[in-house]
Amino acid sequence: MPTAFRAAMALIALCAAAGLAYAQSLPKEVATRAEIYPIPSLTLSDQQFLSGDAAAGKPVTVAGEFRVAQGTGKLPVVVLMHGSSGVGATTEAWVHAFNAMGISTFVIDGFTGRGLTVVGPNQALLGRLNLIIDIYRSLEILAKHPRVDPDRIVLMGFSRGGQATLYASLDRFNKLWNKSGIQFAAYVPFYPDCSTTYVGDSEVAARPIRIFHGTPDDYNPVKSCKAFVERLKAAGRDVVLTEYPDSAHGFDSGLLGVSTVAVSANAQTVRNCRIKEGDGGVLMNGETNAPFTYKDSCVELNPHVGGNPKTAAEARKAVEEFLQVLFKLG
Repeated sequence: MPTAFRAAMALIALCAAAGLAYAQSLPKEVATRAEIYPIPSLTLSDQQFLSGDAAAGKPVTVAGEFRVAQGTGKLPVVVLMHGSSGVGATTEAWVHAFNAMGISTFVIDGFTGRGLTVVGPNQALLGRLNLIIDIYRSLEILAKHPRVDPDRIVLMGFSRGGQATLYASLDRFNKLWNKSGIQFAAYVPFYPDCSTTYVGDSEVAARPIRIFHGTPDDYNPVKSCKAFVERLKAAGRDVVLTEYPDSAHGFDSGLLGVSTVAVSANAQTVRNCRIKEGDGGVLMNGETNAPFTYKDSCVELNPHVGGNPKTAAEARKAVEEFLQVLFKLG
């Protein structure tokens, strides 16, 4: 064997060993690789979304960060959808938790590509259902990725993103907008807004839905979610609502040690609105029977947000245990 060849093989073996040692030395919550993806999407009104009018939508490119967890082969993934303030620090806490379990993560940023930072003080800046388009388009990317198990992708979202997560489960919306050829394995909304009734909204994917909410939430009150859950259960759907006391909107920021509750200044809440889908996909104010707008008298300001470390930890444990079983993790 030529000396040069032996030297080359020794160098390759040394590099492989070094790479293995490096991988073994990484903390469990650190991903082995991060990839940034442009997501071709649409910006469209709720009426356009509900009527399936893609041609009327404005093309836009949003982004997603895919972190490949430690492990080999095709891995499970949790897709995370942010709320009205965009991707925040709490998202990172969830990413680390899932990556530590050997679950990859895909964090969608539905705001920056649209020139948005926050929409809390003006929710009319983006259609209530628009983030669902971004979610389905992300699923198209993941369905083709060589390191993703397409049968083990879960959707999780928070507040406005929790609303998108919950309603992305609707059969009707999947048929209209999900062109990926696959479905999410489960839906995990945190403190979503459930105040809107859509046509056929009890017909959801035959996959588990696990909702996490706080009892004193005055941004998206749990009461309307309880009513929706009862309708889903009556339709024979696999849905569970876990409710935590002393847990304001955004209580999982307790994962970062946040333990205070404060007013979200000038943020709009539809906590006292009853919205329903009318003819032609128009969202109607259930009290006035006129098209709903964020200028309606039922829209209020200054709800509370804050963390609860104890219930945040309980919720994280519950989600981890749910995924452990769902993904059949060793």
